[in-house]
Amino acid sequence: MNNIIFFVLILMMVCFLIRLPISLTMFCVSILYFILSGMNIGQVLSIAMSRLAANSNLVSIPLFIFTANIMNSGKVTEHMFTFCKALIGRRKGALAYLNILISLIFSGMTGSAVADASGIGIMEIREMEKDGYDVPFSSAITSATSVVGPIFPPSIPMVVYALFAEVSIGRLFMGGMIPALLISLVLSGYVHYISKKRNYPEGIAFTRKEFWSYTIQAIPALMTPVILLGGIYTGVVTATEAGALAAAWSILVSICPYRCITPKQLLISVRDTVTQTGTIIAIVTGAFVLSHIVTLSGLGKAICDTFLSLTDNKYVFLVIVNILFIFLGMLFDTQVLQMVFLPLVLPVATALGIDLVHFGVVIVVNMMIGMTTPPYGVLCFISASLGKVPVQSVFKEVLPMVALMIAVLLLITYCPAIVTAIPEILMG
Repeated sequence: MNNIIFFVLILMMVCFLIRLPISLTMFCVSILYFILSGMNIGQVLSIAMSRLAANSNLVSIPLFIFTANIMNSGKVTEHMFTFCKALIGRRKGALAYLNILISLIFSGMTGSAVADASGIGIMEIREMEKDGYDVPFSSAITSATSVVGPIFPPSIPMVVYALFAEVSIGRLFMGGMIPALLISLVLSGYVHYISKKRNYPEGIAFTRKEFWSYTIQAIPALMTPVILLGGIYTGVVTATEAGALAAAWSILVSICPYRCITPKQLLISVRDTVTQTGTIIAIVTGAFVLSHIVTLSGLGKAICDTFLSLTDNKYVFLVIVNILFIFLGMLFDTQVLQMVFLPLVLPVATALGIDLVHFGVVIVVNMMIGMTTPPYGVLCFISASLGKVPVQSVFKEVLPMVALMIAVLLLITYCPAIVTAIPEILMG
């Protein structure tokens, strides 16, 4: 094994810890490895371009991002918000339940936790604050519910995982449905408990006429996940084609029934999509080169052999992976976990005969929990900023919710059928 790889990886970890740009760091250390190894650095570009050209599924990423940006603009979100409020009705802690429900519905459109937290999050926090909820709790429940976005389909992290693991995006999407619903269920249980304990206010009782009126208004927006997921699950379109359909539909509903987007706003959404996509593609490209170096140096095989020498039990390995990723999630960004550490454990999972769809969902759930866990917890920082409260108060409120999500993580780790049942039923 080439020892230069250890120096390069240590340097890379230092760069991550001091928060240097992820893509730039991966490219720089990859070039450094080639230079120190006496290899042609022109191979870096060759590797990156060949891997990108071989993955047409990357096209789905900007389509999902664009759909999220369109749905976050104008009255689309407001119609969804009002519909969910009418659906919950008069229940103690209604706005906290609303937070969970709208995140679950909205996740079927965006596939991004950050888009959920920063998009509808500000509306949720403001409404809860006006209704008398504690702002740290409002921010915390907004953070916790946002993790559902990348678990329930569509999911940008699952698209990236599929690129590395070479598994079906459709199967991954279907595998995430039940875990996302379970997380929503346990968070609802916590809301029921905390709402009674703190005597949070009840919701508004809507008349039957009002309920149906708000439902009809929300139907065009609700059709977005139906088109996206229905197309994939019926096999009519691929995930990329479904993303294109969802993006087109989001433009159509924003222009025709809702009339909530102007040409200027559309251009802003396109600009934001290009910026966000550029960031993701740059990171993915750097990760392709880095994973090639890990294989080339022999480090990947060494790590695989080390794990297999410790245990040949796949469930013990999954526990080790869960502990490792939760710990690393406290220190590093989710993108670092997925781009750097995932390629190191994937060969071991394959060698132990672990279903890679099951493994992918476990990894994504793990990473999403990391997004709400101190000290990094990017979702908590976003919601604390929106609620204008200290992030420490949000961390304090979110910890019980994190514990419940970890319980769901353990359940899906040891009961693979929770993940694999729907893909096997629908896709065989």
